[in-house]
Amino acid sequence: MRRLSAAFLFLALAPFAPAQWVEKNSRDENSFDGRVIYRHLELAESETDKHAIVDLALFPTKSCKLRVIDNADGVNLADAMRRANCIAGINGGYFDPNFAPLGLRIINGKVTSGLTRGRLMSGVFASDNAIYILRVAEFSSLRRRPNAAIECGPFLVDFAKPVRGLEATRAARRTFAAIGSGDRATLGFCSDATLAGLARILAGPLGDFKIQRALNPEEKAVRDFVGIVPR
Repeated sequence: MRRLSAAFLFLALAPFAPAQWVEKNSRDENSFDGRVIYRHLELAESETDKHAIVDLALFPTKSCKLRVIDNADGVNLADAMRRANCIAGINGGYFDPNFAPLGLRIINGKVTSGLTRGRLMSGVFASDNAIYILRVAEFSSLRRRPNAAIECGPFLVDFAKPVRGLEATRAARRTFAAIGSGDRATLGFCSDATLAGLARILAGPLGDFKIQRALNPEEKAVRDFVGIVPR
């Protein structure tokens, strides 16, 4: 009886290992100028029948920078990227009931909308000589204004770990921005996933790219775009 009790106690105290996302298939394609790698990944969760598709635009931060695009006219993403000569781009930024931008925006070094604190708007995606993903408090302490920035969120990954407390029931197509170790960052999107699920996906390896910080630039409808342009 004591042996049985000891065995049960051991099993009860054994650490729980969450299901992992495993790469099943992938392919890379270089942009026309060789600056960006477009990566397509097909992933499966190890202990369920869940699948996900992740598409990335990986770029070196030393030769590419961000461009925040004011989309007051409501054009689609593809047209906006072509007009701005962007190599890749995603939706980003919130708006108020009058379609005015909500939250910080810096376009070509000019502040066009001020910093706002909100539950979802927990981060700032910014670019000058480097590319940053910062908490709002971290951004507020910067001494130098970046050339481009947009306030968005929620945060998904921090210190290479999924952020806790994210919504875990409503699956949707999600976009994300992320920075990795070294000189690489990415814009991307994922097929149907909850915010919590996306955080777990992005905290795992995506080929040879390991994310240190990531956020979701949009949660519902958005106003503006964030693109990548050569420096």
